[in-house]
Amino acid sequence: KATSTASKPPASNDTSSARQYWLMKAEPESRLENGHDIKFSIDDLAAKTEPEPWDARNNLRAMKKGDLSFFYHSSCKVPAIVGIMEIVQENSPDFSAHDPSAPYFDPSSSPDNPKWSLVHVSFRQKLETPITLKDLREFQAEKDSPLANMQMLKLTRLSVSRVSPEEWEFLISVMKKNGDEVLLS
Repeated sequence: KATSTASKPPASNDTSSARQYWLMKAEPESRLENGHDIKFSIDDLAAKTEPEPWDARNNLRAMKKGDLSFFYHSSCKVPAIVGIMEIVQENSPDFSAHDPSAPYFDPSSSPDNPKWSLVHVSFRQKLETPITLKDLREFQAEKDSPLANMQMLKLTRLSVSRVSPEEWEFLISVMKKNGDEVLLS
């Protein structure tokens, strides 16, 4: 989660209503936070029947309904882009921050002045061949790489990052070369 004292969201290069692209990290292996297992994988997202809330406030607040995001497994043996999801509801306050029994309870956040935000996402597809962090770094190192300035590779602790249209198209082409049928309609 990002607090209200965090920096402002990066300015979008396009002020129109054009679709934006994102990458959101999740931890697919069990880890306890405030007594709760916060494990969440692409398979967990696929099994959801309701949109899933996500929380990294500044970038989340820039997301619009219809934007697409890569689902990235983080803090695991093989970090990788493992799927695609769609933003189906724009940002709203994350009221779980006020619940002492919630894994990310924040006693300094109040319902009158919430520090935390979330968006709702919906599963689009799981990749047959994930694009690993090793793959991403190799692509980034190539001469004139479309991933040369990829935010996720430069700001590695950022759990929600922007993906430029060029980066998105490049990674979609990699998915297709890997044999994945990419469903973006």
